Amino acid sequence: MIDTIAFDGDDTLWHNESLFSMTQDRFRALLANHLQEPADIDRRLLQAERENLRVYGYGIKGFVLSMIETAVDLTDGRIGGRDIQSLVEFGKAMLEHPVDLLDGVQEVVEGLSGRYRLMLVTKGDLFDQESKIARSGLAERFDAIEIVSEKDPATYRRLLDRHGVDPARFVMVGNSVRSDILPVLAAGGHAVHVPYHVTWAHEEAEPPAENYRRIDSLHGLPPLLAAW
Repeated sequence: MIDTIAFDGDDTLWHNESLFSMTQDRFRALLANHLQEPADIDRRLLQAERENLRVYGYGIKGFVLSMIETAVDLTDGRIGGRDIQSLVEFGKAMLEHPVDLLDGVQEVVEGLSGRYRLMLVTKGDLFDQESKIARSGLAERFDAIEIVSEKDPATYRRLLDRHGVDPARFVMVGNSVRSDILPVLAAGGHAVHVPYHVTWAHEEAEPPAENYRRIDSLHGLPPLLAAW
């Protein structure tokens, strides 16, 4: 029997990756004014992001710094201060963007609150995640909120132990197979995959062959839990 449900934040409760995609489109257009020959801008940016994760971690600030680094690299340092300032402004606009809940989120979370122990387990920049959680209007519905730098089996085991949760009675609900499904199963818990229409390449992973559930939206979570 499941008694504790944890939700991911970005792209599970509120839109996030679509904002990164729109900003990356703007980044690509800005660099097109500087490059004499076609360049694999997306590939170079992703490479910079992955290499910088160990320094900046996840989140918008690291993304902006990776854009600046990529722009300097691809233009051999020719990119000007005004364009660098534009990249900084892109990041500020992302940080100030309204928190848009996904369809059904408020209804489902409020309906499950009080019937299950609810947790929010999200990763990224502490300041940005705290701000989004506060602006989401959902914070009071959760019995525990955890913001982590990485989601791996060790992290989930530590969180479950800290909150006295039996993995066999725990389910994680999230959009990322890499962060919300595979490590939770490895830690002995259950997982429900709710795909988002855009996935950051770094988060892509093959889903397991079994031992997890998949639903198209959070609307499907209450009936799934009732039939568990």
